[in-house]
Amino acid sequence: MGDWTGVLHLNAEARKGKTVAKNVYFQGAFKVMRPIYHDDSGQACYYLLNPGGGYLDGDRYRMKISLDENARLTLTTQGATKIYKTPKNYAYQESEIFLGAGSYLEYIPDPLIAYQNAKYKQKNVIRMDRSATFLYSDILTPGWSPGGERFSYKTIQLLNEIYMDDELVVYDHIKLNPAEQNIKGLGFMEGYSHLGSMIVISALANSTFLDQLYSALDVKSYDCKVGLSLLPVQGFTIRVLANSTQVIEKIFADIHQMISQEWFQTQPSPLRKY
Repeated sequence: MGDWTGVLHLNAEARKGKTVAKNVYFQGAFKVMRPIYHDDSGQACYYLLNPGGGYLDGDRYRMKISLDENARLTLTTQGATKIYKTPKNYAYQESEIFLGAGSYLEYIPDPLIAYQNAKYKQKNVIRMDRSATFLYSDILTPGWSPGGERFSYKTIQLLNEIYMDDELVVYDHIKLNPAEQNIKGLGFMEGYSHLGSMIVISALANSTFLDQLYSALDVKSYDCKVGLSLLPVQGFTIRVLANSTQVIEKIFADIHQMISQEWFQTQPSPLRKY
């Protein structure tokens, strides 16, 4: 395992109408539960586990997910990812995801909570067939601090690279460094404390669907800001600024439900964990 705190490899395939694991390997402080099938669609749902309860100084995690042709998978976490004080070395996680033709991956982790003096870097590299569908979301949340400061963490850096036919088609980079940035100001958090991001790549995504999505979202009921943008390939990205995790989760759940109903005539898997 080298110097990795935890390693996880999961390869899934479509077999007789169900998505099943072809190979599963995990070691160290990274595990995965047995798959759950929430309905009769055959789509599998896997829960990632961190037995340590959070990321500590110098922790390093590596994940590799591969979906064969027409495999359908939901990947989520058992609970929030908690980044504690990292006085010497930042905590780091990297993921490499391969999506075969016609496959579908929903990667919906619980919020990332960065506590006082936390330093965290995350890199996701997705290599996908043009006929595959990829749905990803993340939510950044400031953790508790003794003085009550909202942004007491040191650094949060999230990097997403998406490739099609070995060509980089999406590059998404978020870096929040409260000590060096006017984190509450224009262009950053703009007075809000929570940041949500969603990326959707699919041949079914177009400007018409984005217009429908924008019209259907009930954002006026919440204290938040929402931005939707088309990507250079068929897909879109969404940013949400809010003051609570629940608001962002509700907006993302509405988007997820509309995608499932409009594109696949299904309902999203229930991911309730408590």
